[in-house]
Parts: sequence; C-alpha cells; structure tokens
Amino acid sequence: MRYIESRKKPAAGNPFPELLAAQDDRSSLIVHRGKTCFILLNNFPYNPGHLMVLPNREVAELADLTPDERAEFLELVIRSQKVLQQTMRPSGFNIGINVGKTAGAGIPQHLHAHVVPRWEGDHNFMPVTAETHILPQALEELWEKLHAAF
Repeated sequence: MRYIESRKKPAAGNPFPELLAAQDDRSSLIVHRGKTCFILLNNFPYNPGHLMVLPNREVAELADLTPDERAEFLELVIRSQKVLQQTMRPSGFNIGINVGKTAGAGIPQHLHAHVVPRWEGDHNFMPVTAETHILPQALEELWEKLHAAF
C-alpha cells in the first residue's frame, strides 16, 4: 500500500543514468549490476516481478550495442527469466523490447528489455476498462527476494 499511496507519474527525461549513478540499489530498485548492463524492477509494473534489463550507457538501438553489451544484455534477459521462474513460479513470460517512441518506448534514448512474469488469469477487466493495475506485492519486498536470488 505504501507504494500505491506514494506512486507518482514518471518524470520527463531519462531516469536510468541517475538511478545507476545513485549507488543505492535498494531505493533505485536495481536487483543486479553486471559489467555493461543492469537489471531493475519496473517502478510502474504491468505485473509483480516486472523486470527491465538495460545497458549502463544510453543506447537507443540494438545495433548500437557493442558485442560485449549485446552478449551481456541477452544473458541478463535469460537470467531474469530464470530467477523469476525460481522465485515467483509464473506460468509464462512476456519478454520484449520497444524501439522508438512510436513502438511504445517510453524512454526511446535508452534501450531496455522487459521481462514480465505472467500467470493464468492475471489480468481482468481493471486494466482494460479502468486503466488500473492490480499490484498484490510491494516493490520493496519483491526487491529483497529478487536481489538475493541474483
């Protein structure tokens, strides 16, 4: 409830470099830091456990990633799925990358992959008719669980 009551609209610009530089992974919701990429809980999740994998530097296109970044980016997407499977036991996943504003990238200058756990019947009329999402787990509690698993 603390999360729901304090929820704010996303700020304009790109928060990712600021989150990475803060060095406070708990408040930034960063569950894992790699050499060139990192993983964080989405502050505006579609479902509990919604993770995002990002390169450390601002990159808009997959083709702009270095070979090392490409390898780690994909490895962290796979690792995210494995950790979520072990810790949350979802029935399936939505994994995707939106490239460009028209494709739905909210922050088009910073490429990121979404790893969203799914369960049978996890969506009902609320997100469709009322643009309201049901969040049964607090982000702070989930951060503890996922950070320990990574």
